[in-house]
Amino acid sequence: MKTLWRLSKEAIRYRSLYLLAIFATLSLTVVNLTAPKVLSSMTGIVRTGVTAEGLVQIRKLTLILIALYLLRIVFRFMSSFLSHKAAWYLVGDLRTKVYDKMVHMHLAFFHDKQTGDLMSRVVNDTRDFELLYAHMIPETITNFVTFTGVLIILLTINPKLALITCAPIPLILISGLVFAKKVRSFFRISQQKMGELNGKLQDNLSGTHEIQAFGREDYETGRINEKNFEHIKAMLQALKVSAVFHPSVEFISSIGTILVVAFGGYLAYSEGLQVEDIVAFLLYLSLFYQPITGLANLLENMQQSLAGAERVMTILDAPNQIEDKEDAIELHDVKGEIVFDHVSFSYIDGIPVLNDVSFTCKPGEMLALVGPTGVGKTTITELLSRFYEPQSGRILIDGQDIRDVRISNLRQNISTVLQDTFLFNGTIAENISYARPEATLEEIKEAAKAANIDKEIEAMPDGYDTVTGERGVKLSGGQKQRIAIARAILRRSPIIVLDEATAAVDVETEKQIREAINSLTGKRTIIAIAHRLSTIRSAEQILVIEDGKVVEKGTHEELLRQGGQYARMNSIQKENE
Repeated sequence: MKTLWRLSKEAIRYRSLYLLAIFATLSLTVVNLTAPKVLSSMTGIVRTGVTAEGLVQIRKLTLILIALYLLRIVFRFMSSFLSHKAAWYLVGDLRTKVYDKMVHMHLAFFHDKQTGDLMSRVVNDTRDFELLYAHMIPETITNFVTFTGVLIILLTINPKLALITCAPIPLILISGLVFAKKVRSFFRISQQKMGELNGKLQDNLSGTHEIQAFGREDYETGRINEKNFEHIKAMLQALKVSAVFHPSVEFISSIGTILVVAFGGYLAYSEGLQVEDIVAFLLYLSLFYQPITGLANLLENMQQSLAGAERVMTILDAPNQIEDKEDAIELHDVKGEIVFDHVSFSYIDGIPVLNDVSFTCKPGEMLALVGPTGVGKTTITELLSRFYEPQSGRILIDGQDIRDVRISNLRQNISTVLQDTFLFNGTIAENISYARPEATLEEIKEAAKAANIDKEIEAMPDGYDTVTGERGVKLSGGQKQRIAIARAILRRSPIIVLDEATAAVDVETEKQIREAINSLTGKRTIIAIAHRLSTIRSAEQILVIEDGKVVEKGTHEELLRQGGQYARMNSIQKENE
């Protein structure tokens, strides 16, 4: 009931469509209840003998029947289409809402999640709400009104026969409760397995190059087949329960019909029950048991919808560890001073990644982070953008604690170029202008020129309209990285983060990118992570990180004179050149 109430609050914005659909549904029910009565009246006229006056009456009743059947078409269309329209709009809203919640979640939320499973929750699980709002709710209303209306009519025709008709109902309700309890767990497992299948498909499609390179096509096909049939097995378990329940309900309903026919014949013999009343009773009997036999489908749809709803609600109800404070402020006219004040952080409790890190980067300076892989360099930049929160210490920009700053405003002032460059499946111009969609083509070209990629773009057949393909598959690693640098430059943020920005380029291109970076020095604050020390020789401050701590600090020349870790790294790289 809690889940249904939550969903109802989401659906209330489409109440006008639902009200019209409910009106049409109720009207359709009235039509369905009226038609048998008209047929019963015609039967009564025929039984007593058709006279001239009776023939006129039959003609009138015939016209009324035609009108009722035409109205049934109109009301059925309104009931079906309007309820589906409202339901699919609701599905669309929920998909957007679930995606919006996920895209604003802290990065740690995604550490133990598969992309394919999250996609399944957005697309597949929300789709099941359509069953709930387009089928179950309208049909429940129709069935309840039909059942109540028919019962009243049957009681007015013959109370004894009506009570006999109700005899199978307790059995159907009890079996329905048992069915609902049992089948939902199977639907829940089925949707979980569908999410796992989507996750595996997403992984394999993204890693097609590696699968083919290592000759693992048959192995991965086997794993997909395994996930596929795990989902099918779970779905078949649910359908097996349904396959037992549906005919059971029909059988119990059939017993009710048999009782009515047998007892109705006895009443016709003993109490003189009229033929037209028996005909009316039999006509209404199908309407009476229709809602009861339809209970099986309603329960099945409900359990499938609620199983999907539970998976969706776990996303919507998931706490976000990084959110704006109620009184969060915005930074204005940012100069770019960055201060880490005794910052400590760990992804897993008890396993520190950063340990009491402190440093200051003045506006317009270039701060370089060097050290072995996995010592916390990238973590420092991610903490700066508040993708994670430190367990202790403070991070300040222009003297302001970033925890007091609105997240969107904070990240507007920081442009990042990641080592694993991501490009969207669009044109090169769209990718460069992603952070500034309003940028003109001339501004895009200027940024590309600054990143030393403009000539290569111009040489492409479609120039800046060249489509990059998914994740930039049509471009080389160096081209993707320089497009990412152009994107960061175009944003004009006062702070630029370069995480191994020259990792995928050759020596000549590295030199040109280094010149582009140097041209920004003094204009923007730059934090650069680099393994190639040649990239950061001009940095005003270089921090050597080891085991989550700053072990050396100084300029390139100062660190060489110290003869420590940085000097050894520089010596090794010179030997390998």
